[in-house]
Amino acid sequence: MTTVLCLRPEADFSRVDSLPPASLSVHYRAPGDADVPDLIRQVAALVIPAVGPKLAPALFEGTSLKLVQVTGAGLDRLDIAALARLGTPVANVPGGSNTAVAEYAVTTASMLLRRFARAGQDIKRGDYATFRARLVADNLAGLDGLLVGVVGLGMIGLAVAQAFAKMNCRVCYYDPAPADPQAAHAIGAKAQPLAELLQYADVVTLHVPLVAATMGLIGAEQIATMKKGAVLIQASRGGVVDEAALADGLRAGHLAGAAVDVYSTEPPAPDNPLLALDGEAAQRLLLTPHIAGVTRQASALLFRTAWANVERVLIRGEAPLFRAK
Repeated sequence: MTTVLCLRPEADFSRVDSLPPASLSVHYRAPGDADVPDLIRQVAALVIPAVGPKLAPALFEGTSLKLVQVTGAGLDRLDIAALARLGTPVANVPGGSNTAVAEYAVTTASMLLRRFARAGQDIKRGDYATFRARLVADNLAGLDGLLVGVVGLGMIGLAVAQAFAKMNCRVCYYDPAPADPQAAHAIGAKAQPLAELLQYADVVTLHVPLVAATMGLIGAEQIATMKKGAVLIQASRGGVVDEAALADGLRAGHLAGAAVDVYSTEPPAPDNPLLALDGEAAQRLLLTPHIAGVTRQASALLFRTAWANVERVLIRGEAPLFRAK
């Protein structure tokens, strides 16, 4: 029976009814287990989650792996160029979290724009009438008719754009190479330079990979360019947003709010500037633990697709789908 090493718990798969096929014998380990380096040299494939610490290229030297399969879209845990030099194929599962991330983006945008995220705290403090009166007086906008700027129009970004379009939002996007320009055109989404998108969008939502070109893509200059009262949604990868600059933008009241699902280090370090916010600035911030793309439905789709790809390569001897380039 063909053996596979999986660096995520078996329970992750069983709870969404997505265990590997019977044709595969799977060893489950945590990334830091002492026998992981030896097992990698014995198995035919390695399965890893998209989220976690980087795996050093040296870990793959001297192996005969036919596939490294990521159970999500992100590939930044791996040195793809180094694995290519070793002749080790890498594959991911693009698009499996589309619906979940789109749901997250629409939900958090609405919560921040209408201040739902802070309502419970004020009510518990006995400020029901005062808080309600302030919400009414501030004439808060819902999503209908707002301009949403999507930064990164890959498969996930497109799903996010489509979800906002269904809420009757106007949509623009920044992406030098969008995945499906025709689909974007079908919902009336217009391509714009990043600076222009930031200047006019009521909601800016980020869905880019972490590569050299996107590291620090949204910094102090970009946040200052954003429309006053706009909302920023960071659901891409940690490092895309300068967290100190974002904290400053929230503290100054320039932004109406921000939803942050990913961090420069995960978990975020105690000195992360976002964690130091207090008062009104803290109330404008919605933090989640890299969970935007994680739902029962999304996990089941990701896991089943990943196992099917492993079986395709190891059992049927076919080339992997979604191979990283």
